[in-house]
Amino acid sequence: MRPTVQQITKSTTIALTVRQSLIMAHRGLLRVRRTPEQLIDVTLQPILFTLMFAYLFGGAIAGNVQAYLPLIIPGILAQTVLTGSVAIGVNLREDMNKGVFDRFRSLPISRIAPLAGALIADAIRYVIITVLTFSMGYIMGMRPHAGFMGVLEASMLIIFFAWCVSWMFAFFGVIAKTPTGVQGISMMILFPLTFVSNAFVPVNTLPKALKWFANVNPVSHLVNAIRTLLEQGKTSSDFWLSLVGAVVIMAIFSVATVRIYTRKAA
Repeated sequence: MRPTVQQITKSTTIALTVRQSLIMAHRGLLRVRRTPEQLIDVTLQPILFTLMFAYLFGGAIAGNVQAYLPLIIPGILAQTVLTGSVAIGVNLREDMNKGVFDRFRSLPISRIAPLAGALIADAIRYVIITVLTFSMGYIMGMRPHAGFMGVLEASMLIIFFAWCVSWMFAFFGVIAKTPTGVQGISMMILFPLTFVSNAFVPVNTLPKALKWFANVNPVSHLVNAIRTLLEQGKTSSDFWLSLVGAVVIMAIFSVATVRIYTRKAA
């Protein structure tokens, strides 16, 4: 059966949208090259946090730095990658405030391409953070029992999780009025999630109310999943909870973000 004209047109439209989204992603990478200070948070932060937390709390919590590394590296990884995902909302709001959004609206391109391109380009940030964090852990003496495959699987999980969560910050970028507002809202959400968890300290050392929150905290499940992948090479229940939770977040905020974004772009 030959494809209909509508099917051909639809396929062509999808292919064109993908191509335009990749061009917009390339634009985002070029902007980073011209203003490399945008990468400070994804390059210096994982290095500084790993050194600071390991040497400040390693002896008190685990007895020594070497014993603390398998606990702290997944926590640092989750915190820095999730914090780095805020940039998508800030950059999106800056483009809209500076008139770049209006310029895109006047071009004969897919209305969703600028948003999709920004999300694709932002994934590079998560890769950089992940590589640097694991590299610092290796330099300091961390040797995951699951080997390279465990590191690879943990990296894929955290990058996918952060990319799904970035839809939430893209939503804030669309509805907020200023980049500062996006950052403020995002940090109010991320700080309790990252610090009131098992990322840096054992949950059983927390007060009762905080212990309850830490146990149901999605970041705690993510950190547990990463630790299990690194040390045992297995996908635990925390892995599936993190995966399902990430997909749910993406499903909710992607629909809301695209709907508002395309309405403003019309």
